[in-house]
Amino acid sequence: MKAFTITNVLMMATLATAYAQTPPSQSPTPGPGKYGNSGPPPNAVASDKVAPGTTAPAAPPAVNVPPETVVLTIGDRKITRAEFEAFVATLPDQYKAAASGPQRRKFVEQYADLEAMAVEARKRKIDQKPAVQQMLAIQTDQVLANQLYQDVAANTKPDEASIKAYYEQHKGDSIEVKARHILIRFKGSSVPLKPDQKDLTPEEALAKATSLREKIVKGADFGALAKAESDDAGSGANGGDLGSFQKGRMVKEFDEAAFSLPIGQISQPVKSQFGYHIIEVESRGPQSYDQMKENIEKKLKTELTQKTVAEVKKQVPVTVNADYFGK
Repeated sequence: MKAFTITNVLMMATLATAYAQTPPSQSPTPGPGKYGNSGPPPNAVASDKVAPGTTAPAAPPAVNVPPETVVLTIGDRKITRAEFEAFVATLPDQYKAAASGPQRRKFVEQYADLEAMAVEARKRKIDQKPAVQQMLAIQTDQVLANQLYQDVAANTKPDEASIKAYYEQHKGDSIEVKARHILIRFKGSSVPLKPDQKDLTPEEALAKATSLREKIVKGADFGALAKAESDDAGSGANGGDLGSFQKGRMVKEFDEAAFSLPIGQISQPVKSQFGYHIIEVESRGPQSYDQMKENIEKKLKTELTQKTVAEVKKQVPVTVNADYFGK
């Protein structure tokens, strides 16, 4: 029995990608965030959720045949369940969904079409044409080069001392602020009006924001006023709480105020494209080592991998004719 292998890696990858599932996009919630929101939209990472009014795709049929059972025949090739599953296991993670998920039948039909064409191409000796052999050689080199990179990456891991040293050198770059705010919108803001709410002019919005700030300074509860008055519905429901964010996350005017305002002080109304913000910074400082460790490890791993690959390339002498290729 012939081995079950990929005839054309690039076509196989394209085929798998065509049936990969893409998480639905989320609409941002208006607020002071850089992209018009005061934080991640609800369920932003819950890509496994099913939208209301729709049904989840049917699950693949249960495996109910022995491993040695032939599950696919292409010409004189017979492929068992065990061989097919071994093949799927070799695919990159992002392609496995197409080969083993709800679209499995469509995937295997497309694969069979590909193989049938390849069988006929060999009968016609197309694979023996010099141009075709050259393309196959390039594709083989590409697969080998990519696999070498993956192998190097899999065996590269920065040590704890390197991660800690990087953190100490760069923790000043990870300053984050924990703050809350009250937003008063004005005409032209992308923040929607509340039911029966008057569309304030910029002057009216400033006057309202100034009045609310005075109340807070005199002892009114910031959180209670945020719940009652803030036009940022997302943070308002939480007493104006925006959580923690790093520099550059919010719109420029808000960002500058949040990273310069003394901790615990109530800001003067800060104007942005969304309206006037009354801001209180609760804390400001670098992210902890535990918060940054994972990202630092990924960054150092990539750098070490690239360095190792560069060293590997240097081991193979390469000479380029400058008269022909240019300098």
